[in-house]
Amino acid sequence: LTEGRSNAKAEDGFWAGVILAYLNEKNRPYSAQDVFSNLQKQHGLGKTAVVKAMELLALEGKIKEKIYGKQKIYFADQAQFKDVNDADLKAMDHQISELSEEVQSLTQSCRQLDAELKELNSSLTTEEMVSEIQELKAECSGYRARLEKIKSASNHITPEEKDKVYKERDLYVKEWKKRKRLASDMTNAILEGYPKSKKEFLEEVGVETDEDCKVVLPNT
Repeated sequence: LTEGRSNAKAEDGFWAGVILAYLNEKNRPYSAQDVFSNLQKQHGLGKTAVVKAMELLALEGKIKEKIYGKQKIYFADQAQFKDVNDADLKAMDHQISELSEEVQSLTQSCRQLDAELKELNSSLTTEEMVSEIQELKAECSGYRARLEKIKSASNHITPEEKDKVYKERDLYVKEWKKRKRLASDMTNAILEGYPKSKKEFLEEVGVETDEDCKVVLPNT
């Protein structure tokens, strides 16, 4: 039992030392919850151990304790720190200002480097670019060969022959439209006295429409 108490006391002393060092380093007021939140992840402190250690440190006079309503605030004993005069405070303020500007400049540089890195990551690597260039060269070579084959062909159509083909096409398309219109007029006239539907009539006489054959009338 005595050994267990001794071990518990030693552990309390260890955690008290960790918390004391933390408060002296930060030199700002904290609640027990603040200290627990800040040190728990790094040291695995329990909430009860933190409260107990801080109360012990305050009782021993190693840290100061202030009570605000229902909350206790703890901070380092300021007597251990040397007095700071106005000149020192101004120097510190100047140093803080310079460091803040440096941080801002470094932050801006980091953002710029991040943007450049993203751009580089989205770009092709040297190997990928070489491979793509080779593929494009091969494709261009194929197009050149095809072009030369077309140029060397002996069966080119003359402008006159081409014009004749287009005129004949226009003539046939016009005739197609004319006959389709006549057929439609005749069908509609018959349907006026036909007792069945248009579809049934066309099936009965064996007529297939352009739509049945999925044929689209071209434009002239």
